[in-house]
Amino acid sequence: MPDEKTALLGDDRPAGEVTFAELVAARAADDRTALGFEDASWTWREVVTESRRRATLARAAGGHVGLFLENGPEHLFWLLGCALAGVPAVELNPTRRGAELARDIAHTDCALLVTETSRAPLIEGLADVPALTVDTGDHTGRLAGTHPAEVAPVTPETIFSLVFTSGTTSAPKAVICTQGRLGRIALQQRDRRGLTRDDVFYVVMPMFHSNALMAGIAPAVATGGRLVLRRKFSASGFLPDVRRHGVTFFNYVGKPLSYVLATPERPDDADNPLRIAFGNEAAERDIGEFARRFGCTVIDSYGSSEGEIRLNRVPGTPPGSLGVAEAGTLVIDPETLRECPPAEFDEHGVLLNADEAIGEIVDTTGAGKFEGYYNNPEATAKRVRNGWTWSGDLAYRDAAGYWYFAGRDDDWLRVDGENFAAAPLERLLARFDAFADVAVYAVPDEHVGDQVMAAVALAPGRTFDPSAFTAFLAAQPDLGTKWTPRYIRLVEALPRTPTNKVIKRGLRKEAQDTTDPVYEHRNATYTPRTQRQRAR
Repeated sequence: MPDEKTALLGDDRPAGEVTFAELVAARAADDRTALGFEDASWTWREVVTESRRRATLARAAGGHVGLFLENGPEHLFWLLGCALAGVPAVELNPTRRGAELARDIAHTDCALLVTETSRAPLIEGLADVPALTVDTGDHTGRLAGTHPAEVAPVTPETIFSLVFTSGTTSAPKAVICTQGRLGRIALQQRDRRGLTRDDVFYVVMPMFHSNALMAGIAPAVATGGRLVLRRKFSASGFLPDVRRHGVTFFNYVGKPLSYVLATPERPDDADNPLRIAFGNEAAERDIGEFARRFGCTVIDSYGSSEGEIRLNRVPGTPPGSLGVAEAGTLVIDPETLRECPPAEFDEHGVLLNADEAIGEIVDTTGAGKFEGYYNNPEATAKRVRNGWTWSGDLAYRDAAGYWYFAGRDDDWLRVDGENFAAAPLERLLARFDAFADVAVYAVPDEHVGDQVMAAVALAPGRTFDPSAFTAFLAAQPDLGTKWTPRYIRLVEALPRTPTNKVIKRGLRKEAQDTTDPVYEHRNATYTPRTQRQRAR
């Protein structure tokens, strides 16, 4: 029987019971396989020993350690080593360049940069901060003369990591995650998903993002299960990897399910050990199709890197819904600070009271769960107002309490005096079988306020058929009266962050000023705009 402390771990109490460093240190004598990468493997005992060596170097740095690494063993050893040393690890975004990357390094007070040969040129000369390149003899030599550090006496309030937001709407912000918070997340993930030491965790999302850390690495440490790392996600390599390594748990964010589903289907796809795919932002049709095709449970939820807001799908959740909210999470009108009324629909499912029902997702039960943005009091104050935490995301809920995503707070469109949100229209347009990816946004119009524009990526082998698309729109009973897109822009791919969130800023700015094919809705059909029309 577990003791009283063990039985309590994993609940939603404030941090104070366990730190992430304690969970890592508890694996020090575990000789089960902990890590697989390409053709190499390590036991938990070996992983902790390697991490303690890097903890010694991290502690000697005298400040925060910036990690500028691909997925791989060194990234894991340094991440866990920082935890054991009680030194904040800064996960630097490899897609940032030049002045932006230099700003991130300075903003987070990095005293040491840890990188690898392929990425070292990107940080050379950017900052007056020493760098250590892990795939060189210098790093090997320093480790050889380094004694494994003892575990630092960290507290739950000790900062474990600084992870940057995706920056889809503004400059990325460094989210604080403490040792206590990550320890709690690790145990919650373990208990809520029924994970055990026999599970195999497939971590292919980039490790500089919170999804890989909180949804994959943390529960693997908590259970003593096995981690399988891959440098980069590969749709074609997904199923072979699952079978080769015996993967039972896969974490994702954004489009990976869609990319895997785009690979040729085979009759034996469900013959694999995968039990759970857990993540967020997957398309509704991909969730059901992935579960069917690969014979697993897909748990797609809404959650923020900041950690204070979570929506979960439960049995009976309607198609397209995010599920239900935890107590204290409400849809709030930012102007009145009052809870928005439930959504009302007509017989076809058209939202009738968007102006009233759509509001911002807000946690009203304690801003203390949000640990702040590092060195950014203005952004922290914007997120925490009136003692509540504001997500910046829009939603509405139906009379039964099920929630629906409506986009970011700048995803409002106003056409002919009618307000509506982008996300419901994106879900509708995604039903058109020629569209693989859709982003809806407003473009200004001097007569009606906004016009609706949709940037779409076509499915492989498909073309845009204006007549078929017009007929599709006419057959949709839940198409709002102002929702018909005025412009359809065909793109090779939507601009996305490394974690697959769509970046709409550039699309809005360009509007029709693009060399991509643009179709305009006129006289009940779509016709291609000419160069002269675009220039005018």
